[in-house]
Amino acid sequence: MMIAVTGGAGFIGSNIVKGLNDAGYKDIIISDNLKKSEKHLNMNRLYFNDFVDKEDFIDVIDDIAPEIDVIFHQGACSDTMETDGHYMMKNNYEYTCALFNKCIEHNVRFIYASSASVYGNGDSGFVEKRENEYPLNVYAFSKFMFDNYLRRYPNEVPIQVAGLRYFNVYGPQENHKGRMASVIRHFFNQYRDTKEIKVFEGSAEFLRDFIYIDDVVAVNMYLLDNPKVSGIYNCGTGNSRSFKDIADIFAKRYPDAKISEIPFPDALRGKYQKYTQADLTNLRSTGCDVQFAALEQGVNAYLDVLEKTDGYII
Repeated sequence: MMIAVTGGAGFIGSNIVKGLNDAGYKDIIISDNLKKSEKHLNMNRLYFNDFVDKEDFIDVIDDIAPEIDVIFHQGACSDTMETDGHYMMKNNYEYTCALFNKCIEHNVRFIYASSASVYGNGDSGFVEKRENEYPLNVYAFSKFMFDNYLRRYPNEVPIQVAGLRYFNVYGPQENHKGRMASVIRHFFNQYRDTKEIKVFEGSAEFLRDFIYIDDVVAVNMYLLDNPKVSGIYNCGTGNSRSFKDIADIFAKRYPDAKISEIPFPDALRGKYQKYTQADLTNLRSTGCDVQFAALEQGVNAYLDVLEKTDGYII
């Protein structure tokens, strides 16, 4: 089986490649944009056949598609603070539509990354229904648009097409993400540099569904192993925890850590999800029985890696 992973040098994509390697798959093509050249470090310990630039991949897909069985489409601009809507829609929405249509044309299974950001403030809940979706930024809108593009073809797609709405994913291989890295990464950097961890005022009331990267990989592997499962599914733990809970985990692990509060940034007002919690009913109904790590377990597992390798797979 040949597998392609777009965004394979990125955070979730590189971990999916690692999961594929662990399952015995090495006949893999990685596609990505290495404008951030340090992303190559995410691939140093992965086994794959070839690397194709993101811009070239869509051009050569007609030539290589007959050899590809599955595409894990993880490539996207994930910066929720990006304000260039033209770029976001070209990169995230139009590119995904084009790749999806190529997969239909060549009978290639398509497993792609959606986002829990499509639910906006979550006032209507977190069930995978159109009426529950209200994106608050153009990144979320780009993901929302492809989910709805897919909904146009509910009975016309002959192959597996499955989208996963990732909630707050954290774990190794996110070093290149800068300001978009997980709060765990930011807290670790703060503690390492100053022994002080800064949380926003009111963090005890900001509740998110934090999911460890290994569990995200496990759900993707479940889809790989179950080609008849198609649809859009939430990928979270089904439990909400606060940012303060994470700070408390740090304080327990690092007794010398000082926890302080800082004002909530004006730039995030109106664009910040205060509450997320995945409804797993639809995912569980397919037979997926992945057991998700508790926040304490996942954060400490990630901290083990951060302490040893600064967050890289080695």
